[in-house]
Amino acid sequence: MTDVVIIGAGPAGLSAAITCAEHGLKARVIDEFIKPGGRLLGQLHQEPNGDWWNGIDEANKLLQRACELGIQINTGTPVHHLQKIDSGWMIHTSNEIIETPRVLLATGAAEHPSPIPGWTLPGVMSIGAAQVMTNVHRVKVGQNGIIIGVNILGTAIARELKLAGISISSMVLPPLHNLSKDSGDPEKVFESLLRVSHLAPSPFIRIGSRLMKTEWLKRLGISFYPKTGVKMWNIPVQIRKAATRIIGKDQVEGVEVVNVSTKGEPIKGTERIIPVDFVCIAGGLYPLAELAAVSGCPFHYIKELGGHIPLHNERMETPVDGLYVAGNITGIESAKVAMKQGIVAGYSIIHSTGTVEVNHLLQNAIEDVNNTRKNATIQFHPNILEGRKKIQKYWVEFHKVEKSS
Repeated sequence: MTDVVIIGAGPAGLSAAITCAEHGLKARVIDEFIKPGGRLLGQLHQEPNGDWWNGIDEANKLLQRACELGIQINTGTPVHHLQKIDSGWMIHTSNEIIETPRVLLATGAAEHPSPIPGWTLPGVMSIGAAQVMTNVHRVKVGQNGIIIGVNILGTAIARELKLAGISISSMVLPPLHNLSKDSGDPEKVFESLLRVSHLAPSPFIRIGSRLMKTEWLKRLGISFYPKTGVKMWNIPVQIRKAATRIIGKDQVEGVEVVNVSTKGEPIKGTERIIPVDFVCIAGGLYPLAELAAVSGCPFHYIKELGGHIPLHNERMETPVDGLYVAGNITGIESAKVAMKQGIVAGYSIIHSTGTVEVNHLLQNAIEDVNNTRKNATIQFHPNILEGRKKIQKYWVEFHKVEKSS
């Protein structure tokens, strides 16, 4: 029997497996995708110091180390159920049922769908799908496209598509409705862009964004935001325009866009058609936590972390015996943070066996997560630290209730 089964072969899962194996534990990794690496496989971006972050290279480094340690990695293996038993867990996969005393859920994140009329046409895809097709499978998704949704994920992948020789006509907002919420609100989107202005290629944008400190300056900025957009990597980012429908008979032929007010309301008479052959919908990410739900782990909705989060502590432990979490299932952050969380989870699992003294390594790893988070170049959600404080508060409250009952 393995000491731990890790569900998810992304940055968190592989880092945890490596940590466990380096200290004598037998770890097994399962992932439904055909290749290990998770979202690392699609990532390629330039950091402020000029260095390039190549996710495929990072994934290969982790995979090489895992192979050196003899870690069993099963890809193309979906997990559809997680069952608590006296001796630990039964993991129901598409191929077999696995028994193990400990499980680490490193299932990552999924994309929010953002419906728009015409979104079922061939040629419409999520921004993450375009990233995988382009960077992993080396398939060109089209010649000229548009991105609906202006957020950190979308802007990062837009550049990756440009580097692959794919033309992006523009980035526009989704229509304002109950499902799009803040992503269809120009003021909210403008504020989110200010938080990542340090990544902008233009010194003018970086310097100008620093001046937007007060609310009235932000309102002034959105009021005078050019209708033609501000170019980033030669892609017009148009937060005063929204897509209203995707047009085509048998495939995407164009997108109808309309000018919007500072509140996201469409301005009649400004509709026009942009001819494109593909559309990427960038709806953002949320934690992929269904397996944690069926395990009986309690949840809390924390907006700052991207959605419903399984209750856990800094050691990546949940209140359910033998169940651990790491990576984007605990909140949407960068791959660098996920890797550090995986190491913490690995040390927590080792500690639970009582075979090796790792308390000092565990504490150092927790501090490493905090430092990596503090210095993160990209933050997918504002107030990450506030969200982390909330989940720790809920953890303390949960155990107070448990002790009193």
